[in-house]
Amino acid sequence: MEHPSAIRPEQHAVFNVQKMGKSTLFESARILVGLNSFELGQEHALHAHAGLDKVYLVLEGRGRFLLEGEEIPMEPGTMLVAPEGVPHGIRNTSDGRLVILAILAPGPS
Repeated sequence: MEHPSAIRPEQHAVFNVQKMGKSTLFESARILVGLNSFELGQEHALHAHAGLDKVYLVLEGRGRFLLEGEEIPMEPGTMLVAPEGVPHGIRNTSDGRLVILAILAPGPS
């Protein structure tokens, strides 16, 4: 993908029946912008990052954000910020696919 350009992120979603699908929309040393795509019942287990913050924005579907022992309902337009060190995850609890825009800063590379 060539930047700068305007895109529809959800059109770049990659799905995998075995595990959460991932696609990178843009990456530099300062930021990573990607998609996390979930089939029915898939989840990204609770985890935390050292040295980076993460922003999630729901583009399509419904599910739950997992955040330090609680579950927060999510739907298109819902955003969650997971600062460095805060355990977080995602679970697709709907009867359809779930597409999340993920922004990591600084970029993990």
